[in-house]
Amino acid sequence: MLAGFERISAAFPSVNHLVITGGTGGLAQTILQAFGSDEWSLAAPSHEELDVSDSRAVRDYFRSRRVDLLVCAAGITRDAPLSRLDEKAWDEVFAVNYQGAAESAAMALPQMIGQGHGHIVFISSHSALHPPMGQVAYAAAKAALLGLTKSLARQHGKHGIRVNAILPGFLETRMTTAVSPQRKDRILADHQLGRFNTPVAVGKFIRHLHDELPHTSGQVFQLDSRIP
Repeated sequence: MLAGFERISAAFPSVNHLVITGGTGGLAQTILQAFGSDEWSLAAPSHEELDVSDSRAVRDYFRSRRVDLLVCAAGITRDAPLSRLDEKAWDEVFAVNYQGAAESAAMALPQMIGQGHGHIVFISSHSALHPPMGQVAYAAAKAALLGLTKSLARQHGKHGIRVNAILPGFLETRMTTAVSPQRKDRILADHQLGRFNTPVAVGKFIRHLHDELPHTSGQVFQLDSRIP
């Protein structure tokens, strides 16, 4: 399989390849804009193109695909207290937010190892560290990503591969449109600067992390102004 990747690399020696899961989301689209240049080949598959909760779909998508930077941004919420959260909802949240990210990374890693470099960025959440009431499955799945980040960074640093996690903060995207104004006000009250982070700022940070911080791995970056 690595021979196929080597042929791909030889055909496009000066082009870096970015894959963003959850590609039609507001955050993924702004990350794409941050990497829009002739130096990058961009792939932001929709749910129909890549359902990260389907292991076979993940394998098929990444098979023989070159990836220099993988950003795992696919995510869903099924908020409810644990006592009222059914097993199906719990499994759906973990399948997308954690397992889909882990399997995407697992498929990208052999090719990254073969070429001697690569970068994986997991989009986690402030909820992983400070879970609100009623968001138990989402918080647990996003917390699991932090453990995965550090484990993979330790394991694959010797292969020239970086692994980092981003906590973007509350972003006003399609995913958060159902949040009530009252809830938004309570969240905003915890921000020392009195404003939310933006998807554009997150995209610029990931570009900076990838291009300007080549010695940084195994780190968790909180991008808003809430104080732990």
